[in-house]
Amino acid sequence: MPPFPVLFDEPPDPWRWPPLPYDWRHEAPPDIDVVQPCRVETASGTAVDGFIAGIDVPGGTLSLRTTFDGATLALPFSRFRRLVLNHPLRGLEPRAGLPSERVPAATQEREYRLVTADSNEVLVGRCAGHVETDAGLFLFLPSSDHRSLLRAFVPRCAYSRCEFGPTAQDLAAERWIATPAQLMDALARQMRMPVVPIGQSLQNLGMATPEQLQRALAEPLGDLPLGERLVALGVISQADLQTAIAHKMGYPFVDLTRFPIEHAAARKLPLRLAIAHRALPIMLERDRLVVAVDRPARLAALQALYALAAFKVVPVLAAKGQILLALSSLSRQDLWSDNVSVRAGFFATTR
Repeated sequence: MPPFPVLFDEPPDPWRWPPLPYDWRHEAPPDIDVVQPCRVETASGTAVDGFIAGIDVPGGTLSLRTTFDGATLALPFSRFRRLVLNHPLRGLEPRAGLPSERVPAATQEREYRLVTADSNEVLVGRCAGHVETDAGLFLFLPSSDHRSLLRAFVPRCAYSRCEFGPTAQDLAAERWIATPAQLMDALARQMRMPVVPIGQSLQNLGMATPEQLQRALAEPLGDLPLGERLVALGVISQADLQTAIAHKMGYPFVDLTRFPIEHAAARKLPLRLAIAHRALPIMLERDRLVVAVDRPARLAALQALYALAAFKVVPVLAAKGQILLALSSLSRQDLWSDNVSVRAGFFATTR
């Protein structure tokens, strides 16, 4: 009999820093075993600059150097309360002549509060995303220009509790329309609504933070209006600006994650056309069909579709992502007779 072959275990995959919990295109960072500058905060709060040469998460130790090519020390996780990598994640340059992709501050940036395990001290800061694992808390810290992020690690043994506050969009969503009664009231008051400043409209929609508005006004861009400044700086898109302009003129904004969509109304627009026009009928009220769109430019095409219908199309605003998610959810319920398959990948590549 031939000898039994010797079995070798596959080497474990190298540990990697957790990725961002949302989509943001950025340059690839160096691997964690590449020597790079860092800052370590001790349990007493003292900051020590050095170079990280590796991290052993299962063993709970950090390989640290005081100089780039100096001796490597094994620092237990219990000896520090936060590690910050000084090499930032930078947004990709989309095209020549345009600003780099900014971190979506309005939807991701929020305050965090950490309670230290040893002294019950409360540490307060701001992050633009976090991932919590058995090893501890990984934070993504925003820069002042919202074009880069620093990565931070808080060992599990260093804190007893962590809390995260709302984002600018979370705060705005509390005021979005969520019931048919609220929507009817908003439509009745639409023509009498005062025109609000574009900055207030962007905040109401959760598209920009007060800090972003202040920085945009401080930029040396001549007499360029605030909305166009934000587009030029890459904070919002031109489509976002058109939506905010419509909202400031009185168009109601509906939260489709909470609003009870009427199936009879949704069937008034075939699924293929709903996808093509980024539109979703959400309520049929007498001779009015209320249709949610992500921007008012969709209205002309919708009115042409219903030119001979027995009802009038009344547009309201909703986030594009919420419209697509609602269409995907309703299609899985076999709401439309044509039963068109809706794929998330299709949504991601269409305008």
